[in-house]
Amino acid sequence: MPIYEYICEDCKNSFEKIVINRDQQIACPKCSGKNAKIQLSVFSSAVAGGSPKSSGGAGSMGGGGCCGGGCGCH
Repeated sequence: MPIYEYICEDCKNSFEKIVINRDQQIACPKCSGKNAKIQLSVFSSAVAGGSPKSSGGAGSMGGGGCCGGGCGCH
């Protein structure tokens, strides 16, 4: 089940929600408003054979940076 990040357009509260059906209407847990927008989410995942002590950086597939370092942004 995917977890999506939302922001309420009414009260600006950001929250996460497990979504079974992406077409379901999402209500803000703070104000109960129904004007929530899905946000672009940045996530991290483990790489098979990777080491949690990896130094990151360009060309590295683990460790640091905003995206794990595999994209070469650092």
